[in-house]
Amino acid sequence: MNQPDYEFLRKLLRDKSGLDLSADKQYLIESRLLPLARKAGLASISDLVQKLRDGSSVLVSQVVEAMTTNETFFFRDKVPFDHFRDVIVPELLKARAGRKSLRIWCAACSTGQEPYSLAMSLKEMSAALSGWRVEIVATDLSQEVLEKSKAGLYSQFEVQRGLPIQLLVKYFKQAGELWQINSDVRGMVQHRQLNLLHDFSQLGTFDVVFCRNVLIYFDQDTKVNIFGRLAKLMEPDGFLVLGAAETVVGLTDVFKPLPDRRGLYRPSGAASTAKGPLSGVQRVAAAGN
Repeated sequence: MNQPDYEFLRKLLRDKSGLDLSADKQYLIESRLLPLARKAGLASISDLVQKLRDGSSVLVSQVVEAMTTNETFFFRDKVPFDHFRDVIVPELLKARAGRKSLRIWCAACSTGQEPYSLAMSLKEMSAALSGWRVEIVATDLSQEVLEKSKAGLYSQFEVQRGLPIQLLVKYFKQAGELWQINSDVRGMVQHRQLNLLHDFSQLGTFDVVFCRNVLIYFDQDTKVNIFGRLAKLMEPDGFLVLGAAETVVGLTDVFKPLPDRRGLYRPSGAASTAKGPLSGVQRVAAAGN
């Protein structure tokens, strides 16, 4: 791959998905996009880039799909789900006793293992939540992974990754060689396609936001902007859950970490400097469950 083609793809991916590739990731692009090029009847990455330069919107979507990482599994990293069960839900049960409702957002939900892990966790606490209205909104940039999440169908390999056997037996049914999560659990999750670079204020206000293992692909300015906009749609006493390798420390003061609770944050009440979604100019300057 020549350098101009690589720089074109870097800029395209920054603008469309926020993915911020360093200058030495040509191998990653080649490994993920060469199969896509060949499937489209193109001989090389250069031919693919030419099609993209000519304005093929279908290929743009396919390139973004191929390059954004969708690694996920049930109860991934375990600790956030322990926090959810032991800290977040008990505190919100007290704080929301008057209205008896909770709203949870899973950003970058990928193929659904995270929102369904939360839904199963809530099912396990159903006695305490009797009479409550609970909404889980699951969003992702990729329509393809959202469709898989909606179907709730997983391979034997996928259900063996992180899912306790008792929950598999309790909440799944076999469908041929696959496992499908029960309809009552699927019904707890609403799916919407959403790009975190764009305005997401229309989603409404949330008590809990899981935004794990996606901001690590963005540059610092983009992270600060997204944190600022997240803070604006969270309840003042809500909870933000980040991935183990992510933090707000040193980036923004709109969230504060909870002591001894890795990856768990609360809104600080500090004024956000982020005015809205990233503009085209900002996204260019900002230079994958």
